[in-house]
Amino acid sequence: MDPTYVAVHAEEDRRHWWFRGRLAVLVAVVRGLVPAGGARLLELGCGSGNVLEALAPFGATVGMETDPTLIAAARAAGVDARRGALPDDLPVEPGWADVVLLLDVLEHLDDDVAALRTARRALRDGGRLVVTVPAYAWLWSGHDVVLGHRRRYTRPELIAAVGRAGFSVERCSYFNSLLFPALAAVRLAKRLVGDRGHDLVRPPEPLNALLARCFALEASIVPRVPLPFGASVLLVGRR
Repeated sequence: MDPTYVAVHAEEDRRHWWFRGRLAVLVAVVRGLVPAGGARLLELGCGSGNVLEALAPFGATVGMETDPTLIAAARAAGVDARRGALPDDLPVEPGWADVVLLLDVLEHLDDDVAALRTARRALRDGGRLVVTVPAYAWLWSGHDVVLGHRRRYTRPELIAAVGRAGFSVERCSYFNSLLFPALAAVRLAKRLVGDRGHDLVRPPEPLNALLARCFALEASIVPRVPLPFGASVLLVGRR
């Protein structure tokens, strides 16, 4: 990941519409997997801790992150963030977690299956894996380059990778679907004009809030009904 992007990420991941909308979907998904209060949740690649901060009501939370700036931001938010890197490091005892989250992490790694096997090792028998990744190689742009992505996924590709790591797949859906036509048009337009910058530019707040609400509408859909297309893919697996 471009070091200059890290500071932008830490600044925007509690404000930008994409993070706010995605968080609403993730909280709804986790709510359907574990009861509040008694679960153990591990996020591998926790960034600045915005997701674990929101998931704290579900129980004990631990994050692992490689970047010291993001670790500091997560700890400042009260998150138990520990330093480590996939695919080798595991910040908890094997079998500790009821839920392991890999949220927009696999696309950064040379060996995604090895990382998924590490996630499996962290889970108790019957524990759940929650994965999100960016969708469709044809949406590749300068944004992916700045973020250090290795690939984007289709739904079948993500299912195959998770299966090779030893998980059974409970459900898998595209999401960020309502805004997908506009997102795809922007990506393709940026490619045509040679724009190699990242996409994390927050629009004026009225528009930012509207986009966040549109994305968050999917929180009532994705946990129950698989969507046929979208800018990202979400998978729930079981050990």
